[in-house]
Amino acid sequence: MKPEAEKPASKALVTGVVLFYLVAALAMVMANKWVLNTTETPLFFLWSQLAIAALLFVICDLFRALPDRLSFDMHTAKQMVAVVGLNVVGLSFSNYTLKYVDASFYQVARGLVLPFTVAVSFVALHARPSLKVLSACGMVTFGFFVGVFLDGTPVSTLGIFFGVASSAITAVHSVVIKQSLKAVNGSALALSWYMNSLSAVVLFPIVLLAGEGPGVVKLFFNVDELTVAPGTMSPLRTFIWGSFITGVLGFLMNIASLLSIKVTSPITHMVSSAVRGVAASLLGMWLFHDVITTGRASSIATILAGSALYTWFKHQESQASSSSHNSSDRRGSYERVKMEDIEAAAESKAKP
Repeated sequence: MKPEAEKPASKALVTGVVLFYLVAALAMVMANKWVLNTTETPLFFLWSQLAIAALLFVICDLFRALPDRLSFDMHTAKQMVAVVGLNVVGLSFSNYTLKYVDASFYQVARGLVLPFTVAVSFVALHARPSLKVLSACGMVTFGFFVGVFLDGTPVSTLGIFFGVASSAITAVHSVVIKQSLKAVNGSALALSWYMNSLSAVVLFPIVLLAGEGPGVVKLFFNVDELTVAPGTMSPLRTFIWGSFITGVLGFLMNIASLLSIKVTSPITHMVSSAVRGVAASLLGMWLFHDVITTGRASSIATILAGSALYTWFKHQESQASSSSHNSSDRRGSYERVKMEDIEAAAESKAKP
């Protein structure tokens, strides 16, 4: 008997998930930029976000509000060394990127995530990209260079460096995450719990080693309160509210990712990403008075177009692969057995 097909998600559920991600992602970037404009401790700000998210995991687990119970196993934690290390460095570099560039330029500075991801997948996973995928990556790369060299406004070289470095780390991180899921039996929720809690533990001594200790003391003693213009929030209040908002949003996005995987399609993700990119630029103009030059607008449009083409091409390839697989099943042909499966069966038979 064939298993019953899963009931498709309702339009209201899909719309709700997409809108939540759209609003949450925009709020994360804008709140981060809001705090980073006023603080001298970007790493401590990141640590507070991770600590709040880890604390919320614990609270929800105590009230049985999560689909699975959380646990902490030292053997599993040791297997998380690579993914946690990359997570800490990647998030730190992303925060430094946002600190040194405009909110509207952030997407351009981190525009090489897609080409780097395709390159890392080819090297590490031997996933050979098609010519269509390479052309989409080429368009994204072209858009990045348009934004860097043709933007009429001054752009921080340090911000571009951190953007490129964080893009490369994000690409490697995405591959390592796939391997780390095996350590938690494929549970994305457990992986998020380990990554947030262990990243907070690892980052705390780095905050001190990076020399942010005096800045943290200065922040909590509200030294700069007397220099704040009337009617504006002090750096401490900005830091507390920003940490709380981004910490809660980060936690909710971790939880919602479990639902997103089930109810959204690649095309839906493509459209929401494009809308988010345009909205981030417009909000940067409105909230932080960013200047959108012709070069910057062209760069953002080219990167979004290349990303959209990549998503569309990958969707077409997956559809074609699925249809060819189904047609071969109907013809009664045999699927080629993987060499790893043959070796595993041989080993099991050889055991007493």
